[in-house]
Amino acid sequence: MSISIYAIGDLHLSGAKDKPMDVFGENWANHWNKIRIDWEQKVSDEDIVLIPGDISWAMKLQDAVIDLDSIGSLPGIKIMIKGNHDYWWSSVSKVRRVLPPSMHVLQNDSLSLSCFTFCGTRGWTNPGMKDFSEQDAKVYNRELQRLRLSLESAGRNNEKAGNSIIVMLHYPPFDDKGHATEMVRILTQYKPAHVVYGHLHDEGTKYAFEGIYENTQYHLVSCDYLDFRLKQII
Repeated sequence: MSISIYAIGDLHLSGAKDKPMDVFGENWANHWNKIRIDWEQKVSDEDIVLIPGDISWAMKLQDAVIDLDSIGSLPGIKIMIKGNHDYWWSSVSKVRRVLPPSMHVLQNDSLSLSCFTFCGTRGWTNPGMKDFSEQDAKVYNRELQRLRLSLESAGRNNEKAGNSIIVMLHYPPFDDKGHATEMVRILTQYKPAHVVYGHLHDEGTKYAFEGIYENTQYHLVSCDYLDFRLKQII
């Protein structure tokens, strides 16, 4: 049986504390309802939905549970990574304990389902971009190491299976001029079939790299960029 893989990021849910997103533009009004309607029309229980970060505005895990349950109630298997606004996500083991059965999170590891292996990391602001600081450099280098760990895990899973690798990032791996970064160079070594990322909104999306680079297809999947509709990757 063939499955479909979809992606949508930056859900920015706020079930525990009302935080209307239409302050960022009228298009955000009732955005979760728009996403849910599209999701239910497209996704079957066997399909996979990738959510590359910025899942909930909650500050504490117990407050994020209502948002996680809302996502979990929808069809499909959901795989998520952490975004820069996911402050509720501290210990990955604690997050996993509260997840609905249809949800998985990745952190320095990988997950194989069907004939695909999924991995990824949050990423960070790219070197050379405006206001990039010494502290940013430390975080960025740490994220490079986490990407390597994730890809090495995916590689081990694929030694016998030969699965296609799909990578999730939150931050874009290319800089704001569309140039490849060290993160892209690491990705290229492992030859993933697809990379999905989010984080960019409004004017920032104009400089996003999408398309094929070194035989890998890159996708920007911020929900407002997709007009609050899931993008089919596979």
